[in-house]
Formats: sequence, C-alpha cells, structure tokens
Amino acid sequence: MASTKMIDIRRGMVLNMNGALWYCLDRDLNTPGNWRAILYLKLKNLTTGSITDERVHPDDKVDVVYLDTKDYNYSYKDGDDYVFVDAETFEPVTLNGDMVGDMMKFLRENDPVKITFYDGKALSMELPQTVTLKVIETEPGIKGATAAAQTKAATLETGVVVQVPSFIAVGEQIVIQTEDGKYLKRAAKEGKEGK
Repeated sequence: MASTKMIDIRRGMVLNMNGALWYCLDRDLNTPGNWRAILYLKLKNLTTGSITDERVHPDDKVDVVYLDTKDYNYSYKDGDDYVFVDAETFEPVTLNGDMVGDMMKFLRENDPVKITFYDGKALSMELPQTVTLKVIETEPGIKGATAAAQTKAATLETGVVVQVPSFIAVGEQIVIQTEDGKYLKRAAKEGKEGK
C-alpha cells in the first residue's frame, strides 16, 4: 500500500478508504475559476459491488492498494464452495458460491479463470471473454436454416441454456460470450472456421 494525493488517482487504481477497497471507475477534476479545485471520483466497492460518487479535495491523501491477479483452473465443487488450482504452483484456493455466483454455469473442469487477491484474500474471479461448450440437448436442426433465421433453446454441457440459431445440432461445439451468455459462432473444426 502506498499513500498518494487524490489528484494523482487515475482510472483502474484501487483505493483503501474507510477500511473498504474501492476501484476507481472514473475521475473528473473541476477547477471553477478562482475557487478551490474539487475532484469527483466514481468508485466501485470491491466487496459489495455498489457504485458511489465521491467529492474529494485534490490534496487529500489516500492509500493506493496493489492487487495480485493470478491464473487458476477450475477443479471441483465442494458443497457450496468451488475449488480452483493455481496454474503454476498447483496450490488450491476455495471460493464460496456467493463470490462466483452465476459464473460457474460457463465453467467445466480445468477451465481457466483469473482470481484477484488482496493481502492473501480472494476478492473476485474473472472468466475468459468466451468459452467453447458442447450442445447436449436442443430441437433438431432445420435443413436450409441460415444464421439470420429464428433461434431455439439449447442446453450446454455445463447445464446452462442459451439461445442458438436453428441450424445448431446436438453434439456441436459452440462459442459463448461469458458476459451475457450469447451465442457467437460454431467452434472451429480442424482448420475450418465456424459460422
């Protein structure tokens, strides 16, 4: 942790204010004529996820926190918790179901994630932008269907249900965006690019 002036805070920095960790989403320095400058910070609480706007004096001091993000692989579910293994040291870390929430519906065993730590304690988990999953249940494909046609529900190997184009069949590998669960394309097969 390093103490710095508020004026030096930039987007992406993590601050320790009032015993809580805050991620700086945005900043705006307002210097109205001959009045004192005022700095507005848009902050996200890393524990609760709440977002707040703070008005601070540019010369005030604040502690800047440096977080440690490491690569992990999902290993297994243990009751309500999930166990991940460090990609380099193979040391396990257990995250509770509240922290990982809906993200688990996109993960299979050995899939990669990034886990962010502060002072040895896990703060958050981040999924890759896309994942490739196998369709295990859906209505039969319609011959001649195109990507612009209607969609249908498909259950993937992790149990998540997503909307896919009507030409997608059981057994196909598809690429899904983890942010919103949307279908992107068929997964590439040995040198062929999907639709």
